[in-house]
This record gives sequence, structure tokens and C-alpha cells, in this order.
Amino acid sequence: MRIEQLEYIQAVTRLGSLRRAAEELHLSQPALSETVRNLERELGVELLERRQSGAKISAAGRELLPYIETVVEAVDRLRSAAGSYRNGRMIRVGTVHAATVPLLMPAVSQFRGLHPETPVEVVSAQQDDIHRSLREGSMDLGLVNYLGGDDYPPDFESTELLRGRPVVCIRGDSALAARGEVDADDLLTSPLVMMRAGYVMHRFVHRLLGDRMPASSYSADGAEMGKLMVAEGLGVTVLPDFSVINDPLERSGTITYRPLRAGGAEVLLVVQRRRSPSTPQAPLDLHRMLVARARAPRPGGTRPPAPLLTPEQAGAAR
Repeated sequence: MRIEQLEYIQAVTRLGSLRRAAEELHLSQPALSETVRNLERELGVELLERRQSGAKISAAGRELLPYIETVVEAVDRLRSAAGSYRNGRMIRVGTVHAATVPLLMPAVSQFRGLHPETPVEVVSAQQDDIHRSLREGSMDLGLVNYLGGDDYPPDFESTELLRGRPVVCIRGDSALAARGEVDADDLLTSPLVMMRAGYVMHRFVHRLLGDRMPASSYSADGAEMGKLMVAEGLGVTVLPDFSVINDPLERSGTITYRPLRAGGAEVLLVVQRRRSPSTPQAPLDLHRMLVARARAPRPGGTRPPAPLLTPEQAGAAR
């Protein structure tokens, strides 16, 4: 059995006749018919109905068509994967969009210097989706957040990258910017940009506020969207400090942050990959670069896990 034989059956089915399929495939009709006959002999099933007016797919052929399509699609995926390995296998990184600017993007840039032919795809997703993709093998690495005390899934290799505190992200011209700290009651006086359910900060804010919620609130899919909504003046949001410090919007003064007076929880950024006895070298290299960058000395000489910096301290350290 050859893959082109199955592709010919697909063409006859799609076009409705052997003649039209032969024209599209640039084959003579007798040659196409004989190729299909060879497949029929091998399978012991008549796939075409042959009449004086022409030939078309048989009832048995239609019954077997889903299996034929499955085989052809699998071969297409194999060819695509082989092409990816020839040209540099794509690395897929799932992220909840925490510390994208200070950590992920510089690591990806460094990775391209070592693997210039290997494409990198960064996928924004929730933690559960990242975990599912890691288990399926459709993602190589995942960057996810945990609250202090959370357990890591045992089927992943988990490496802590950054450790920080929840802070309130606000516009630079907000009245809250004049305060040294913000408490939970202050969050009830402004529209609140909430992370969607499935993000760690959604869980933290509900733990912080309990049943109390501001009259006006929005929902955002990840820290990057939350920061943009704050920059547009739609409200305030609660994020890990490492998602705000050194962000371009924070450096420009468009947004800033204030510590939470009662925000005692720690937030951890963790890189995870599926436990496997054989992992390609390229994902291992990107993993190593993420860890090295996270553990490099920070501005001012600190190393993670770093104490929470006030905006003034962070600015002085730059």
C-alpha cells in the first residue's frame, strides 16, 4: 500500500468521478484506475463503482473513507514534523504572561543566538491549558504562577524562577499613586480589572476580598491585557510585582504599583516541562537560559527570591 493510492481515492471522492480526478492529478484515466485496482486487490474490497459512463466511489469506499483520511492526515503530520526537524524544530512555550519583558523575551533572544534556525512560538494560555498541552507534548515549556504553599504537579519538572508579592497596578496619575500602600478596602472604591478564572491572581483577589467585590469590574485574560486596561484608565488590577516592575508601561510612568498592606502571600513564577527520559536539546537550552536569567543579579545587586521593592527603590536601582 502506498500513500498516493489513498490520496487518489480521496480525489475521486471529492471530485465525484475517476475522470475528473485523473485530470486534477495529471494522470491518464487508465493509469489512475489501475493504481486503484491494485489497492482494491490488496484490501479485498471494491473501492470504485465502474460503469460505462465512468467510475465513482463505491458504498464500501465511502465507508472506508474516514480511515483513509486518518492515514493521509497522519502522514501529512509526519512530513510536517520531519520538515520542522530539518529546518529547526519549533519550540512552543506556554505562558500566563508574567515577567514577559524582564525574563521571557531576553531569554528567547539569547536562545535565537544559539539556535538561529529554530523558531519559537510563545502561546498565551491559562495554567490548566498549559499543563494539558505539556502532557500532550504540544508544548515544550510552560511559565506559570503559584501562590506560596501550592503543590506542583508530580509529573512535571518544576523550577522556580522568580518570587514576588502581589501589588496593586494603577495608572501613574491615579489618586492611589499618592499613597505608600493600598489596602483591600481601596480596591472596592475603583473599578477592578480581574484576571479571569483559572489565573492565580483571580484566586488571590477572591481570597483577599471574600464576598466583597467592587460595583464595577472588568475581566482580563492575563497580566499583559490587565496592564493595558489599567493604562487606558479602566481601573486597577492586582498582579505579582515581577509582572509590573520594569515593564515598558511602568518605565514610562503610564502605570505604577503600590504594595498591598495586607497582601502577605508570595507569588512564584515557575518554569515547567514534562518529565521525559529523552528531551530534545533545544528546549533544554531555552530552559537553561530562563533559569540563568532569573538567577542573575538583579539591578542593585539583589537576587531572586528578592524582597518587594517600592516604586522609588526600583527606580533608584535602575
